[in-house]
Amino acid sequence: MTRKKLDFRGQAFKDVLGFTFQHWTRQPGRIGAIAALALLSALADVLTPMFAGRLVDAIASGPASDARAWHSAITTFAVLTVLGLGATLLRQGVYFNIIRLTLKMMSEIAANAFHRVQRFSTDWHANSFAGSTVRKITRGMWALDLLNDTLLIALLPSLVMLAGATGLLGWRWPMMGAVVGVGSLLYIAVTVTLSLGYVAPSARLANAWDTRMGGALADAVSCNAVVKAFGAEDREEALLGRVIGKWRQRTRRTWVRGTLNGGVQGGMLVAIQAAILGVALLLWMRGEASVGDITFALTMFFMLQGYLRDVGMHIRNLQRSVNDMEELVALERQPLGIEDRPGAGPIRIGAGEIRFEHVTFHYGTHATPLYDDFSMRIAPGERVGLVGHSGSGKTTFIKLIQRLYDLSKGRITIDGQDIAGVRQASLRSQIAIVQQEPVLFHRSLAENIAYAKPGASRADIERAARLASAHDFIATLPQGYDTLVGERGVKLSGGERQRVAIARAFLADAPILILDEATSSLDSESEVLIQQAMVRLMQGRTTLVVAHRLSTVRALDRLLVLDKGRVVEQGSHETLIRLENGLYRRLFERQALELIKGLGETEFAEGNAGDRD
Repeated sequence: MTRKKLDFRGQAFKDVLGFTFQHWTRQPGRIGAIAALALLSALADVLTPMFAGRLVDAIASGPASDARAWHSAITTFAVLTVLGLGATLLRQGVYFNIIRLTLKMMSEIAANAFHRVQRFSTDWHANSFAGSTVRKITRGMWALDLLNDTLLIALLPSLVMLAGATGLLGWRWPMMGAVVGVGSLLYIAVTVTLSLGYVAPSARLANAWDTRMGGALADAVSCNAVVKAFGAEDREEALLGRVIGKWRQRTRRTWVRGTLNGGVQGGMLVAIQAAILGVALLLWMRGEASVGDITFALTMFFMLQGYLRDVGMHIRNLQRSVNDMEELVALERQPLGIEDRPGAGPIRIGAGEIRFEHVTFHYGTHATPLYDDFSMRIAPGERVGLVGHSGSGKTTFIKLIQRLYDLSKGRITIDGQDIAGVRQASLRSQIAIVQQEPVLFHRSLAENIAYAKPGASRADIERAARLASAHDFIATLPQGYDTLVGERGVKLSGGERQRVAIARAFLADAPILILDEATSSLDSESEVLIQQAMVRLMQGRTTLVVAHRLSTVRALDRLLVLDKGRVVEQGSHETLIRLENGLYRRLFERQALELIKGLGETEFAEGNAGDRD
């Protein structure tokens, strides 16, 4: 085993335990109460064997008619009863406190993880499975429950019991104390080494494949419509089967290693048992131990054996819970990517003037910038279309305005305010966007429309729906505005989803509007309705339209023709269409030709159908 691997595992334990202790410091009083109660209950367990031995000695010292023997036996019996009852009550106090501690920690961790995941960059979400992320959070939450129980309820009292047993036996018989102390330390050292060096690596791989399995399941289930469309159920099952096969192999190896670890621990317990019993017999043979002493030693051994066996299990649980929490802790340590600057305040957008000032932007680690010393001004209330081939920088343009990426150089201002210096949530709340593929929550239509303005009245929601040409189709639904739309809006057609998204933008009433080609994949009737709604929506707002269908931008004030992050042409449709060999003119003519060709093919098909009739 290499030093690098050992260091990596040690770092994982350090990170997870540090994360856990950090949350403990938020409830110091409860942690103190749990530790004190657990220590007192362990102390009661340590003293029980000693008084059990004294009870045997009292009974052996004379008949019950002997007042002295009877008093000693009754007193010892009372002490044993108090110790047993006290240990039980103390443990109940531990359990009630740890329930509150753990539930509060789990709630905080889940909320914090969700908080961070929502604020991770667009790139992070594009490269992560939603199902895998959910699995990391939920698995880590429940692992925390096991970790708290292991550290506070299990390991802490067990270590106190082992130390107390070693001390008491060593005080009475140094040889017995040495056997118990050395045996316990050796047992714990071997258990920790096997758990961290042998079981933990395979558990980490098993967890990675468990995460991948969750991601593969979520991916296939969320894309079930595509699976059905291509009759690919068997193919997806085979793909998942391969992932499950890997998960099964990794998990089997982890379980086998855990079983072998348990076998080694069991063998060591037998060796410790033989050593303690051998020493007890030797002491009895020498006359250095009474019947009560032997009872004390045997009772202590049986309790000690249980604690040692439990210590092995607790260390395995510690290793497993740390492995299960690693990915959650990694999420907590993952940089957000795009973060608000310290002291960032809200942005106040009025007129909606947008300026790009000497902007340079690289994607990731790309050596060549997409935008290089790029400058542009969009006037307040101006309606601007972004045109160009795929990859020309249109989508990046609007993402930079939303600050979904940070710039390499330069700055972007809105009404003179640098967007990098304001709160992201404030910026985006004042920019309404209608995407090419609008995403809806699996909630009611009313809730989806009102997402732009929480607390909006039903009258406001209906007014926005009417402006978006969505009210009529909503009114025909059995539950109207209370109809659930399905995951990502799958119960609605493409045109209906677009109209709901436009209604959401109407209700937002933001000074800046972004339309990411909202009609590119719709039928003619839906396109007409949506274009009418878009015209109403643009009024009085600074508007950016990402255009794939050039017919949608003809009435805009200005068109920016982009090519590899540069504006190669700009002007109105009438101006650009007159440019000889202009890029916009070529794009427009190509689309017009494709449209004419498509109409011709449609008429030809209809004519043939008529001939057959």
